[in-house]
Amino acid sequence: MKKSYVYLLTTFMLWGSLYVVSQFVLGKIPTFTVAMFRYLIAFIALSLISLKSEKEKIEKSDYKYFFIMGFIGYFISVDCQLLGTKIAGGSMASLINSLNPVIISVMAMIILNEKLEMNKIVGIILSLAGVYMIIGTGANIQFLGVLISFIAVIGWAFMSVISRKISNKYSALTLTKVSMLIATVCNIPVSFLEVQVTHPLIQVDLGAVLGLVYMGVVCTAFTNILWNKSLSLLPANTCSAFYPIQTLTSSFLGVVVFHEVLTTSFVLGSAFIIVGVLISLLFKKRTRKEKEVLV
Repeated sequence: MKKSYVYLLTTFMLWGSLYVVSQFVLGKIPTFTVAMFRYLIAFIALSLISLKSEKEKIEKSDYKYFFIMGFIGYFISVDCQLLGTKIAGGSMASLINSLNPVIISVMAMIILNEKLEMNKIVGIILSLAGVYMIIGTGANIQFLGVLISFIAVIGWAFMSVISRKISNKYSALTLTKVSMLIATVCNIPVSFLEVQVTHPLIQVDLGAVLGLVYMGVVCTAFTNILWNKSLSLLPANTCSAFYPIQTLTSSFLGVVVFHEVLTTSFVLGSAFIIVGVLISLLFKKRTRKEKEVLV
């Protein structure tokens, strides 16, 4: 099995676990403050790891790419995702988020000249159908929330393509650490304003702290290193084919942890997602670079 496939499966399964942890933490700490601490903890963890590795010098001509990743990808995109979820509701926001494979594939085709093969098109369609079956569309549609969620998808897709573009020059650790620093700095004033305007009741206890640490170290630092590493090994549209695994994992954990009802649509949708991902990865011609990462 390819290392990159293991990286991607691990990434999206852990991102799916955010569904459980964030439900708990967001009940105690304001939304954007959670985002700020999440990135701060991730940056600290990555900085400690980087002490044992050789320091990479970033070329001035590439500053703009790191800014795009940190500001647009991690700050604007993720904050919009949180805000969109709050306005439009979790189901609608998750459904829009499932468009990531499509948007990333299209951007990769335009910016990176990646070919969108027929098996990936079929796989994406089947996976999106599975996501639709699991989540549904919801009864009420909040246009503002939908728009903000769509902006989040566009921003994340653009960031992923840029990461792929410069992944041959910098390690996944450097790409992720610098981006996290930028996102942290950008989130500080937003978090401060949130607390000042809303005056929320903040409950900082051991559970909330452990939840933030898990979100920062495991679901942010570790997973984004794997994501950026995967983008350096495989085409962006191949990596994006794994996105439905995140929805599948979060839905499964919802059943296990929150005792949500296991419906026929969940089982059928899960089958569509699994088949869609497999079709995206199989029945295709391997490129020379993909063959080199086989183990």
